[in-house]
Amino acid sequence: MSIVVGEDTRVVVQGITGREGSFHTTAMLDYGTPVVAGVTPGKGGETVAGVPVFNTVAEAVARGANTSILFVPARFARDAAVEAIDAGIKTVVIITEGMPVRDSIEVMERAEARGGVTVIGPNCPGVISPAHRVKVGIMPGHIFKAGRVGIVSRSGTLTYEIAWHTTRAGLGQSTCAGIGGDPVIGLSFVGALEMFRHDPATEAVVLIGEIGGNAEEEAAAYIARSGYPKKVVAYIAGRAAPPGKRMGHAGAIVMGGAGTAESKIVALTASGVAVADRPSQVVSLLRGDRSG
Repeated sequence: MSIVVGEDTRVVVQGITGREGSFHTTAMLDYGTPVVAGVTPGKGGETVAGVPVFNTVAEAVARGANTSILFVPARFARDAAVEAIDAGIKTVVIITEGMPVRDSIEVMERAEARGGVTVIGPNCPGVISPAHRVKVGIMPGHIFKAGRVGIVSRSGTLTYEIAWHTTRAGLGQSTCAGIGGDPVIGLSFVGALEMFRHDPATEAVVLIGEIGGNAEEEAAAYIARSGYPKKVVAYIAGRAAPPGKRMGHAGAIVMGGAGTAESKIVALTASGVAVADRPSQVVSLLRGDRSG
């Protein structure tokens, strides 16, 4: 099994005829992902890498699509995501960077009102299930390997680095989800932890956090109050970031002493989570060696 994506995933690429959309469609197909349709308004009837292009998501759903990935400009991302949700898509992965916060809020509200919809992102690398050879995103597939460690991350590049460490160590991954670093996102640490909790393919979970917001503190509280049954290891980026300076992601900023790496590490440690000092230490903590 896996979370979010798996053997039943059927993908529609919104913005498939653009440079990024066409490039990553080919990469997803090469990995093994069942991409059944693409959507670009006004380009219906064309094909990209053998994938038929339609004008609407509803037409793609009629061909069996249940998962959408968005490669559209930020100004169109809200409308594209809402169209996917209204058409019946159950998983919406928003790769788009720079999506206005108000638009993100509207998308999350629409997904919640619809019910049964999982939104990943925005501003994220997507999600991958190595065992099923399914990736709905932009991550380099060759660094991932089927295994028993679930990874959920606010940082794309750190997802790749830590996944590579677990691959080299022979642990592999069950599912890796890059949830994005914007102030408003869909799937959260808590939501992913709840999914991994019930996933028999996952034996341990790695949380990759960063400064800003309180997502890591919320995860720590959830782990503590729920008696989380699986081993959780974390890494927090941005320990040396100065207050008031945004570090890469829109949500990665320390304001008024809140959202610091220290506050997150304290909360996670108090909940029983082992926190790595550096990405390369994650593997040793997963194996129970705190000296690594």
